[in-house]
Amino acid sequence: MKRAAEFTSPPQDYNVVVPDGWFQLLLDPDDRDRGIIALAERTFRGVDNAPHLRDQFMRDLQRKAKNAYKVGGIELYLSTLTIGPVPLASSLLISLPAPDEWPEYSDADELAEHLAGGHVGENAELGVVELEMAGRAVRHRHREAPDPETQMGNTLPTTNLTYYVQVPATKRWLMLNFSTPVDPLADRMVELFDTVSGTLHWT
Repeated sequence: MKRAAEFTSPPQDYNVVVPDGWFQLLLDPDDRDRGIIALAERTFRGVDNAPHLRDQFMRDLQRKAKNAYKVGGIELYLSTLTIGPVPLASSLLISLPAPDEWPEYSDADELAEHLAGGHVGENAELGVVELEMAGRAVRHRHREAPDPETQMGNTLPTTNLTYYVQVPATKRWLMLNFSTPVDPLADRMVELFDTVSGTLHWT
């Protein structure tokens, strides 16, 4: 594998390693419906008398997938992990905004300065980090108030972690957007998100 600095032309693709138990949902309209049905079958396997919950689950996924695709979303990973009966709800959206939808910045420091000039959220963390293979990236962690209507009744704050990683030999940025509503375990989940981000590499 080549490090980011070794690329003299844009890479063809990227790879990231996610935990077992994270379901990959492709966001292309030709693929996503099959993935949504498969995930619903897995999630509600053995659960009877809950067709309304299944339908709500699928509608929520469909909405999220469509919105993500509109902003350059490539793939969405959803955790199916649990600790006993407690689901470790989390997600990873990988996106590559179009050049005309994202301002050009020459490096991570410039992007971090731009983000710091806006609203980064109360008690947010924002800084530049080095990913072993993918290169320098901007790391932004913040919390959002719950939105029960769009989060299937969730009433806990959502912790978000976003990595902005410059695609080598370009001024485009790949975004890894992690999210979890499991507030009591937020710090542990962020440790996992950081580990996943560290596996990102270009091909």
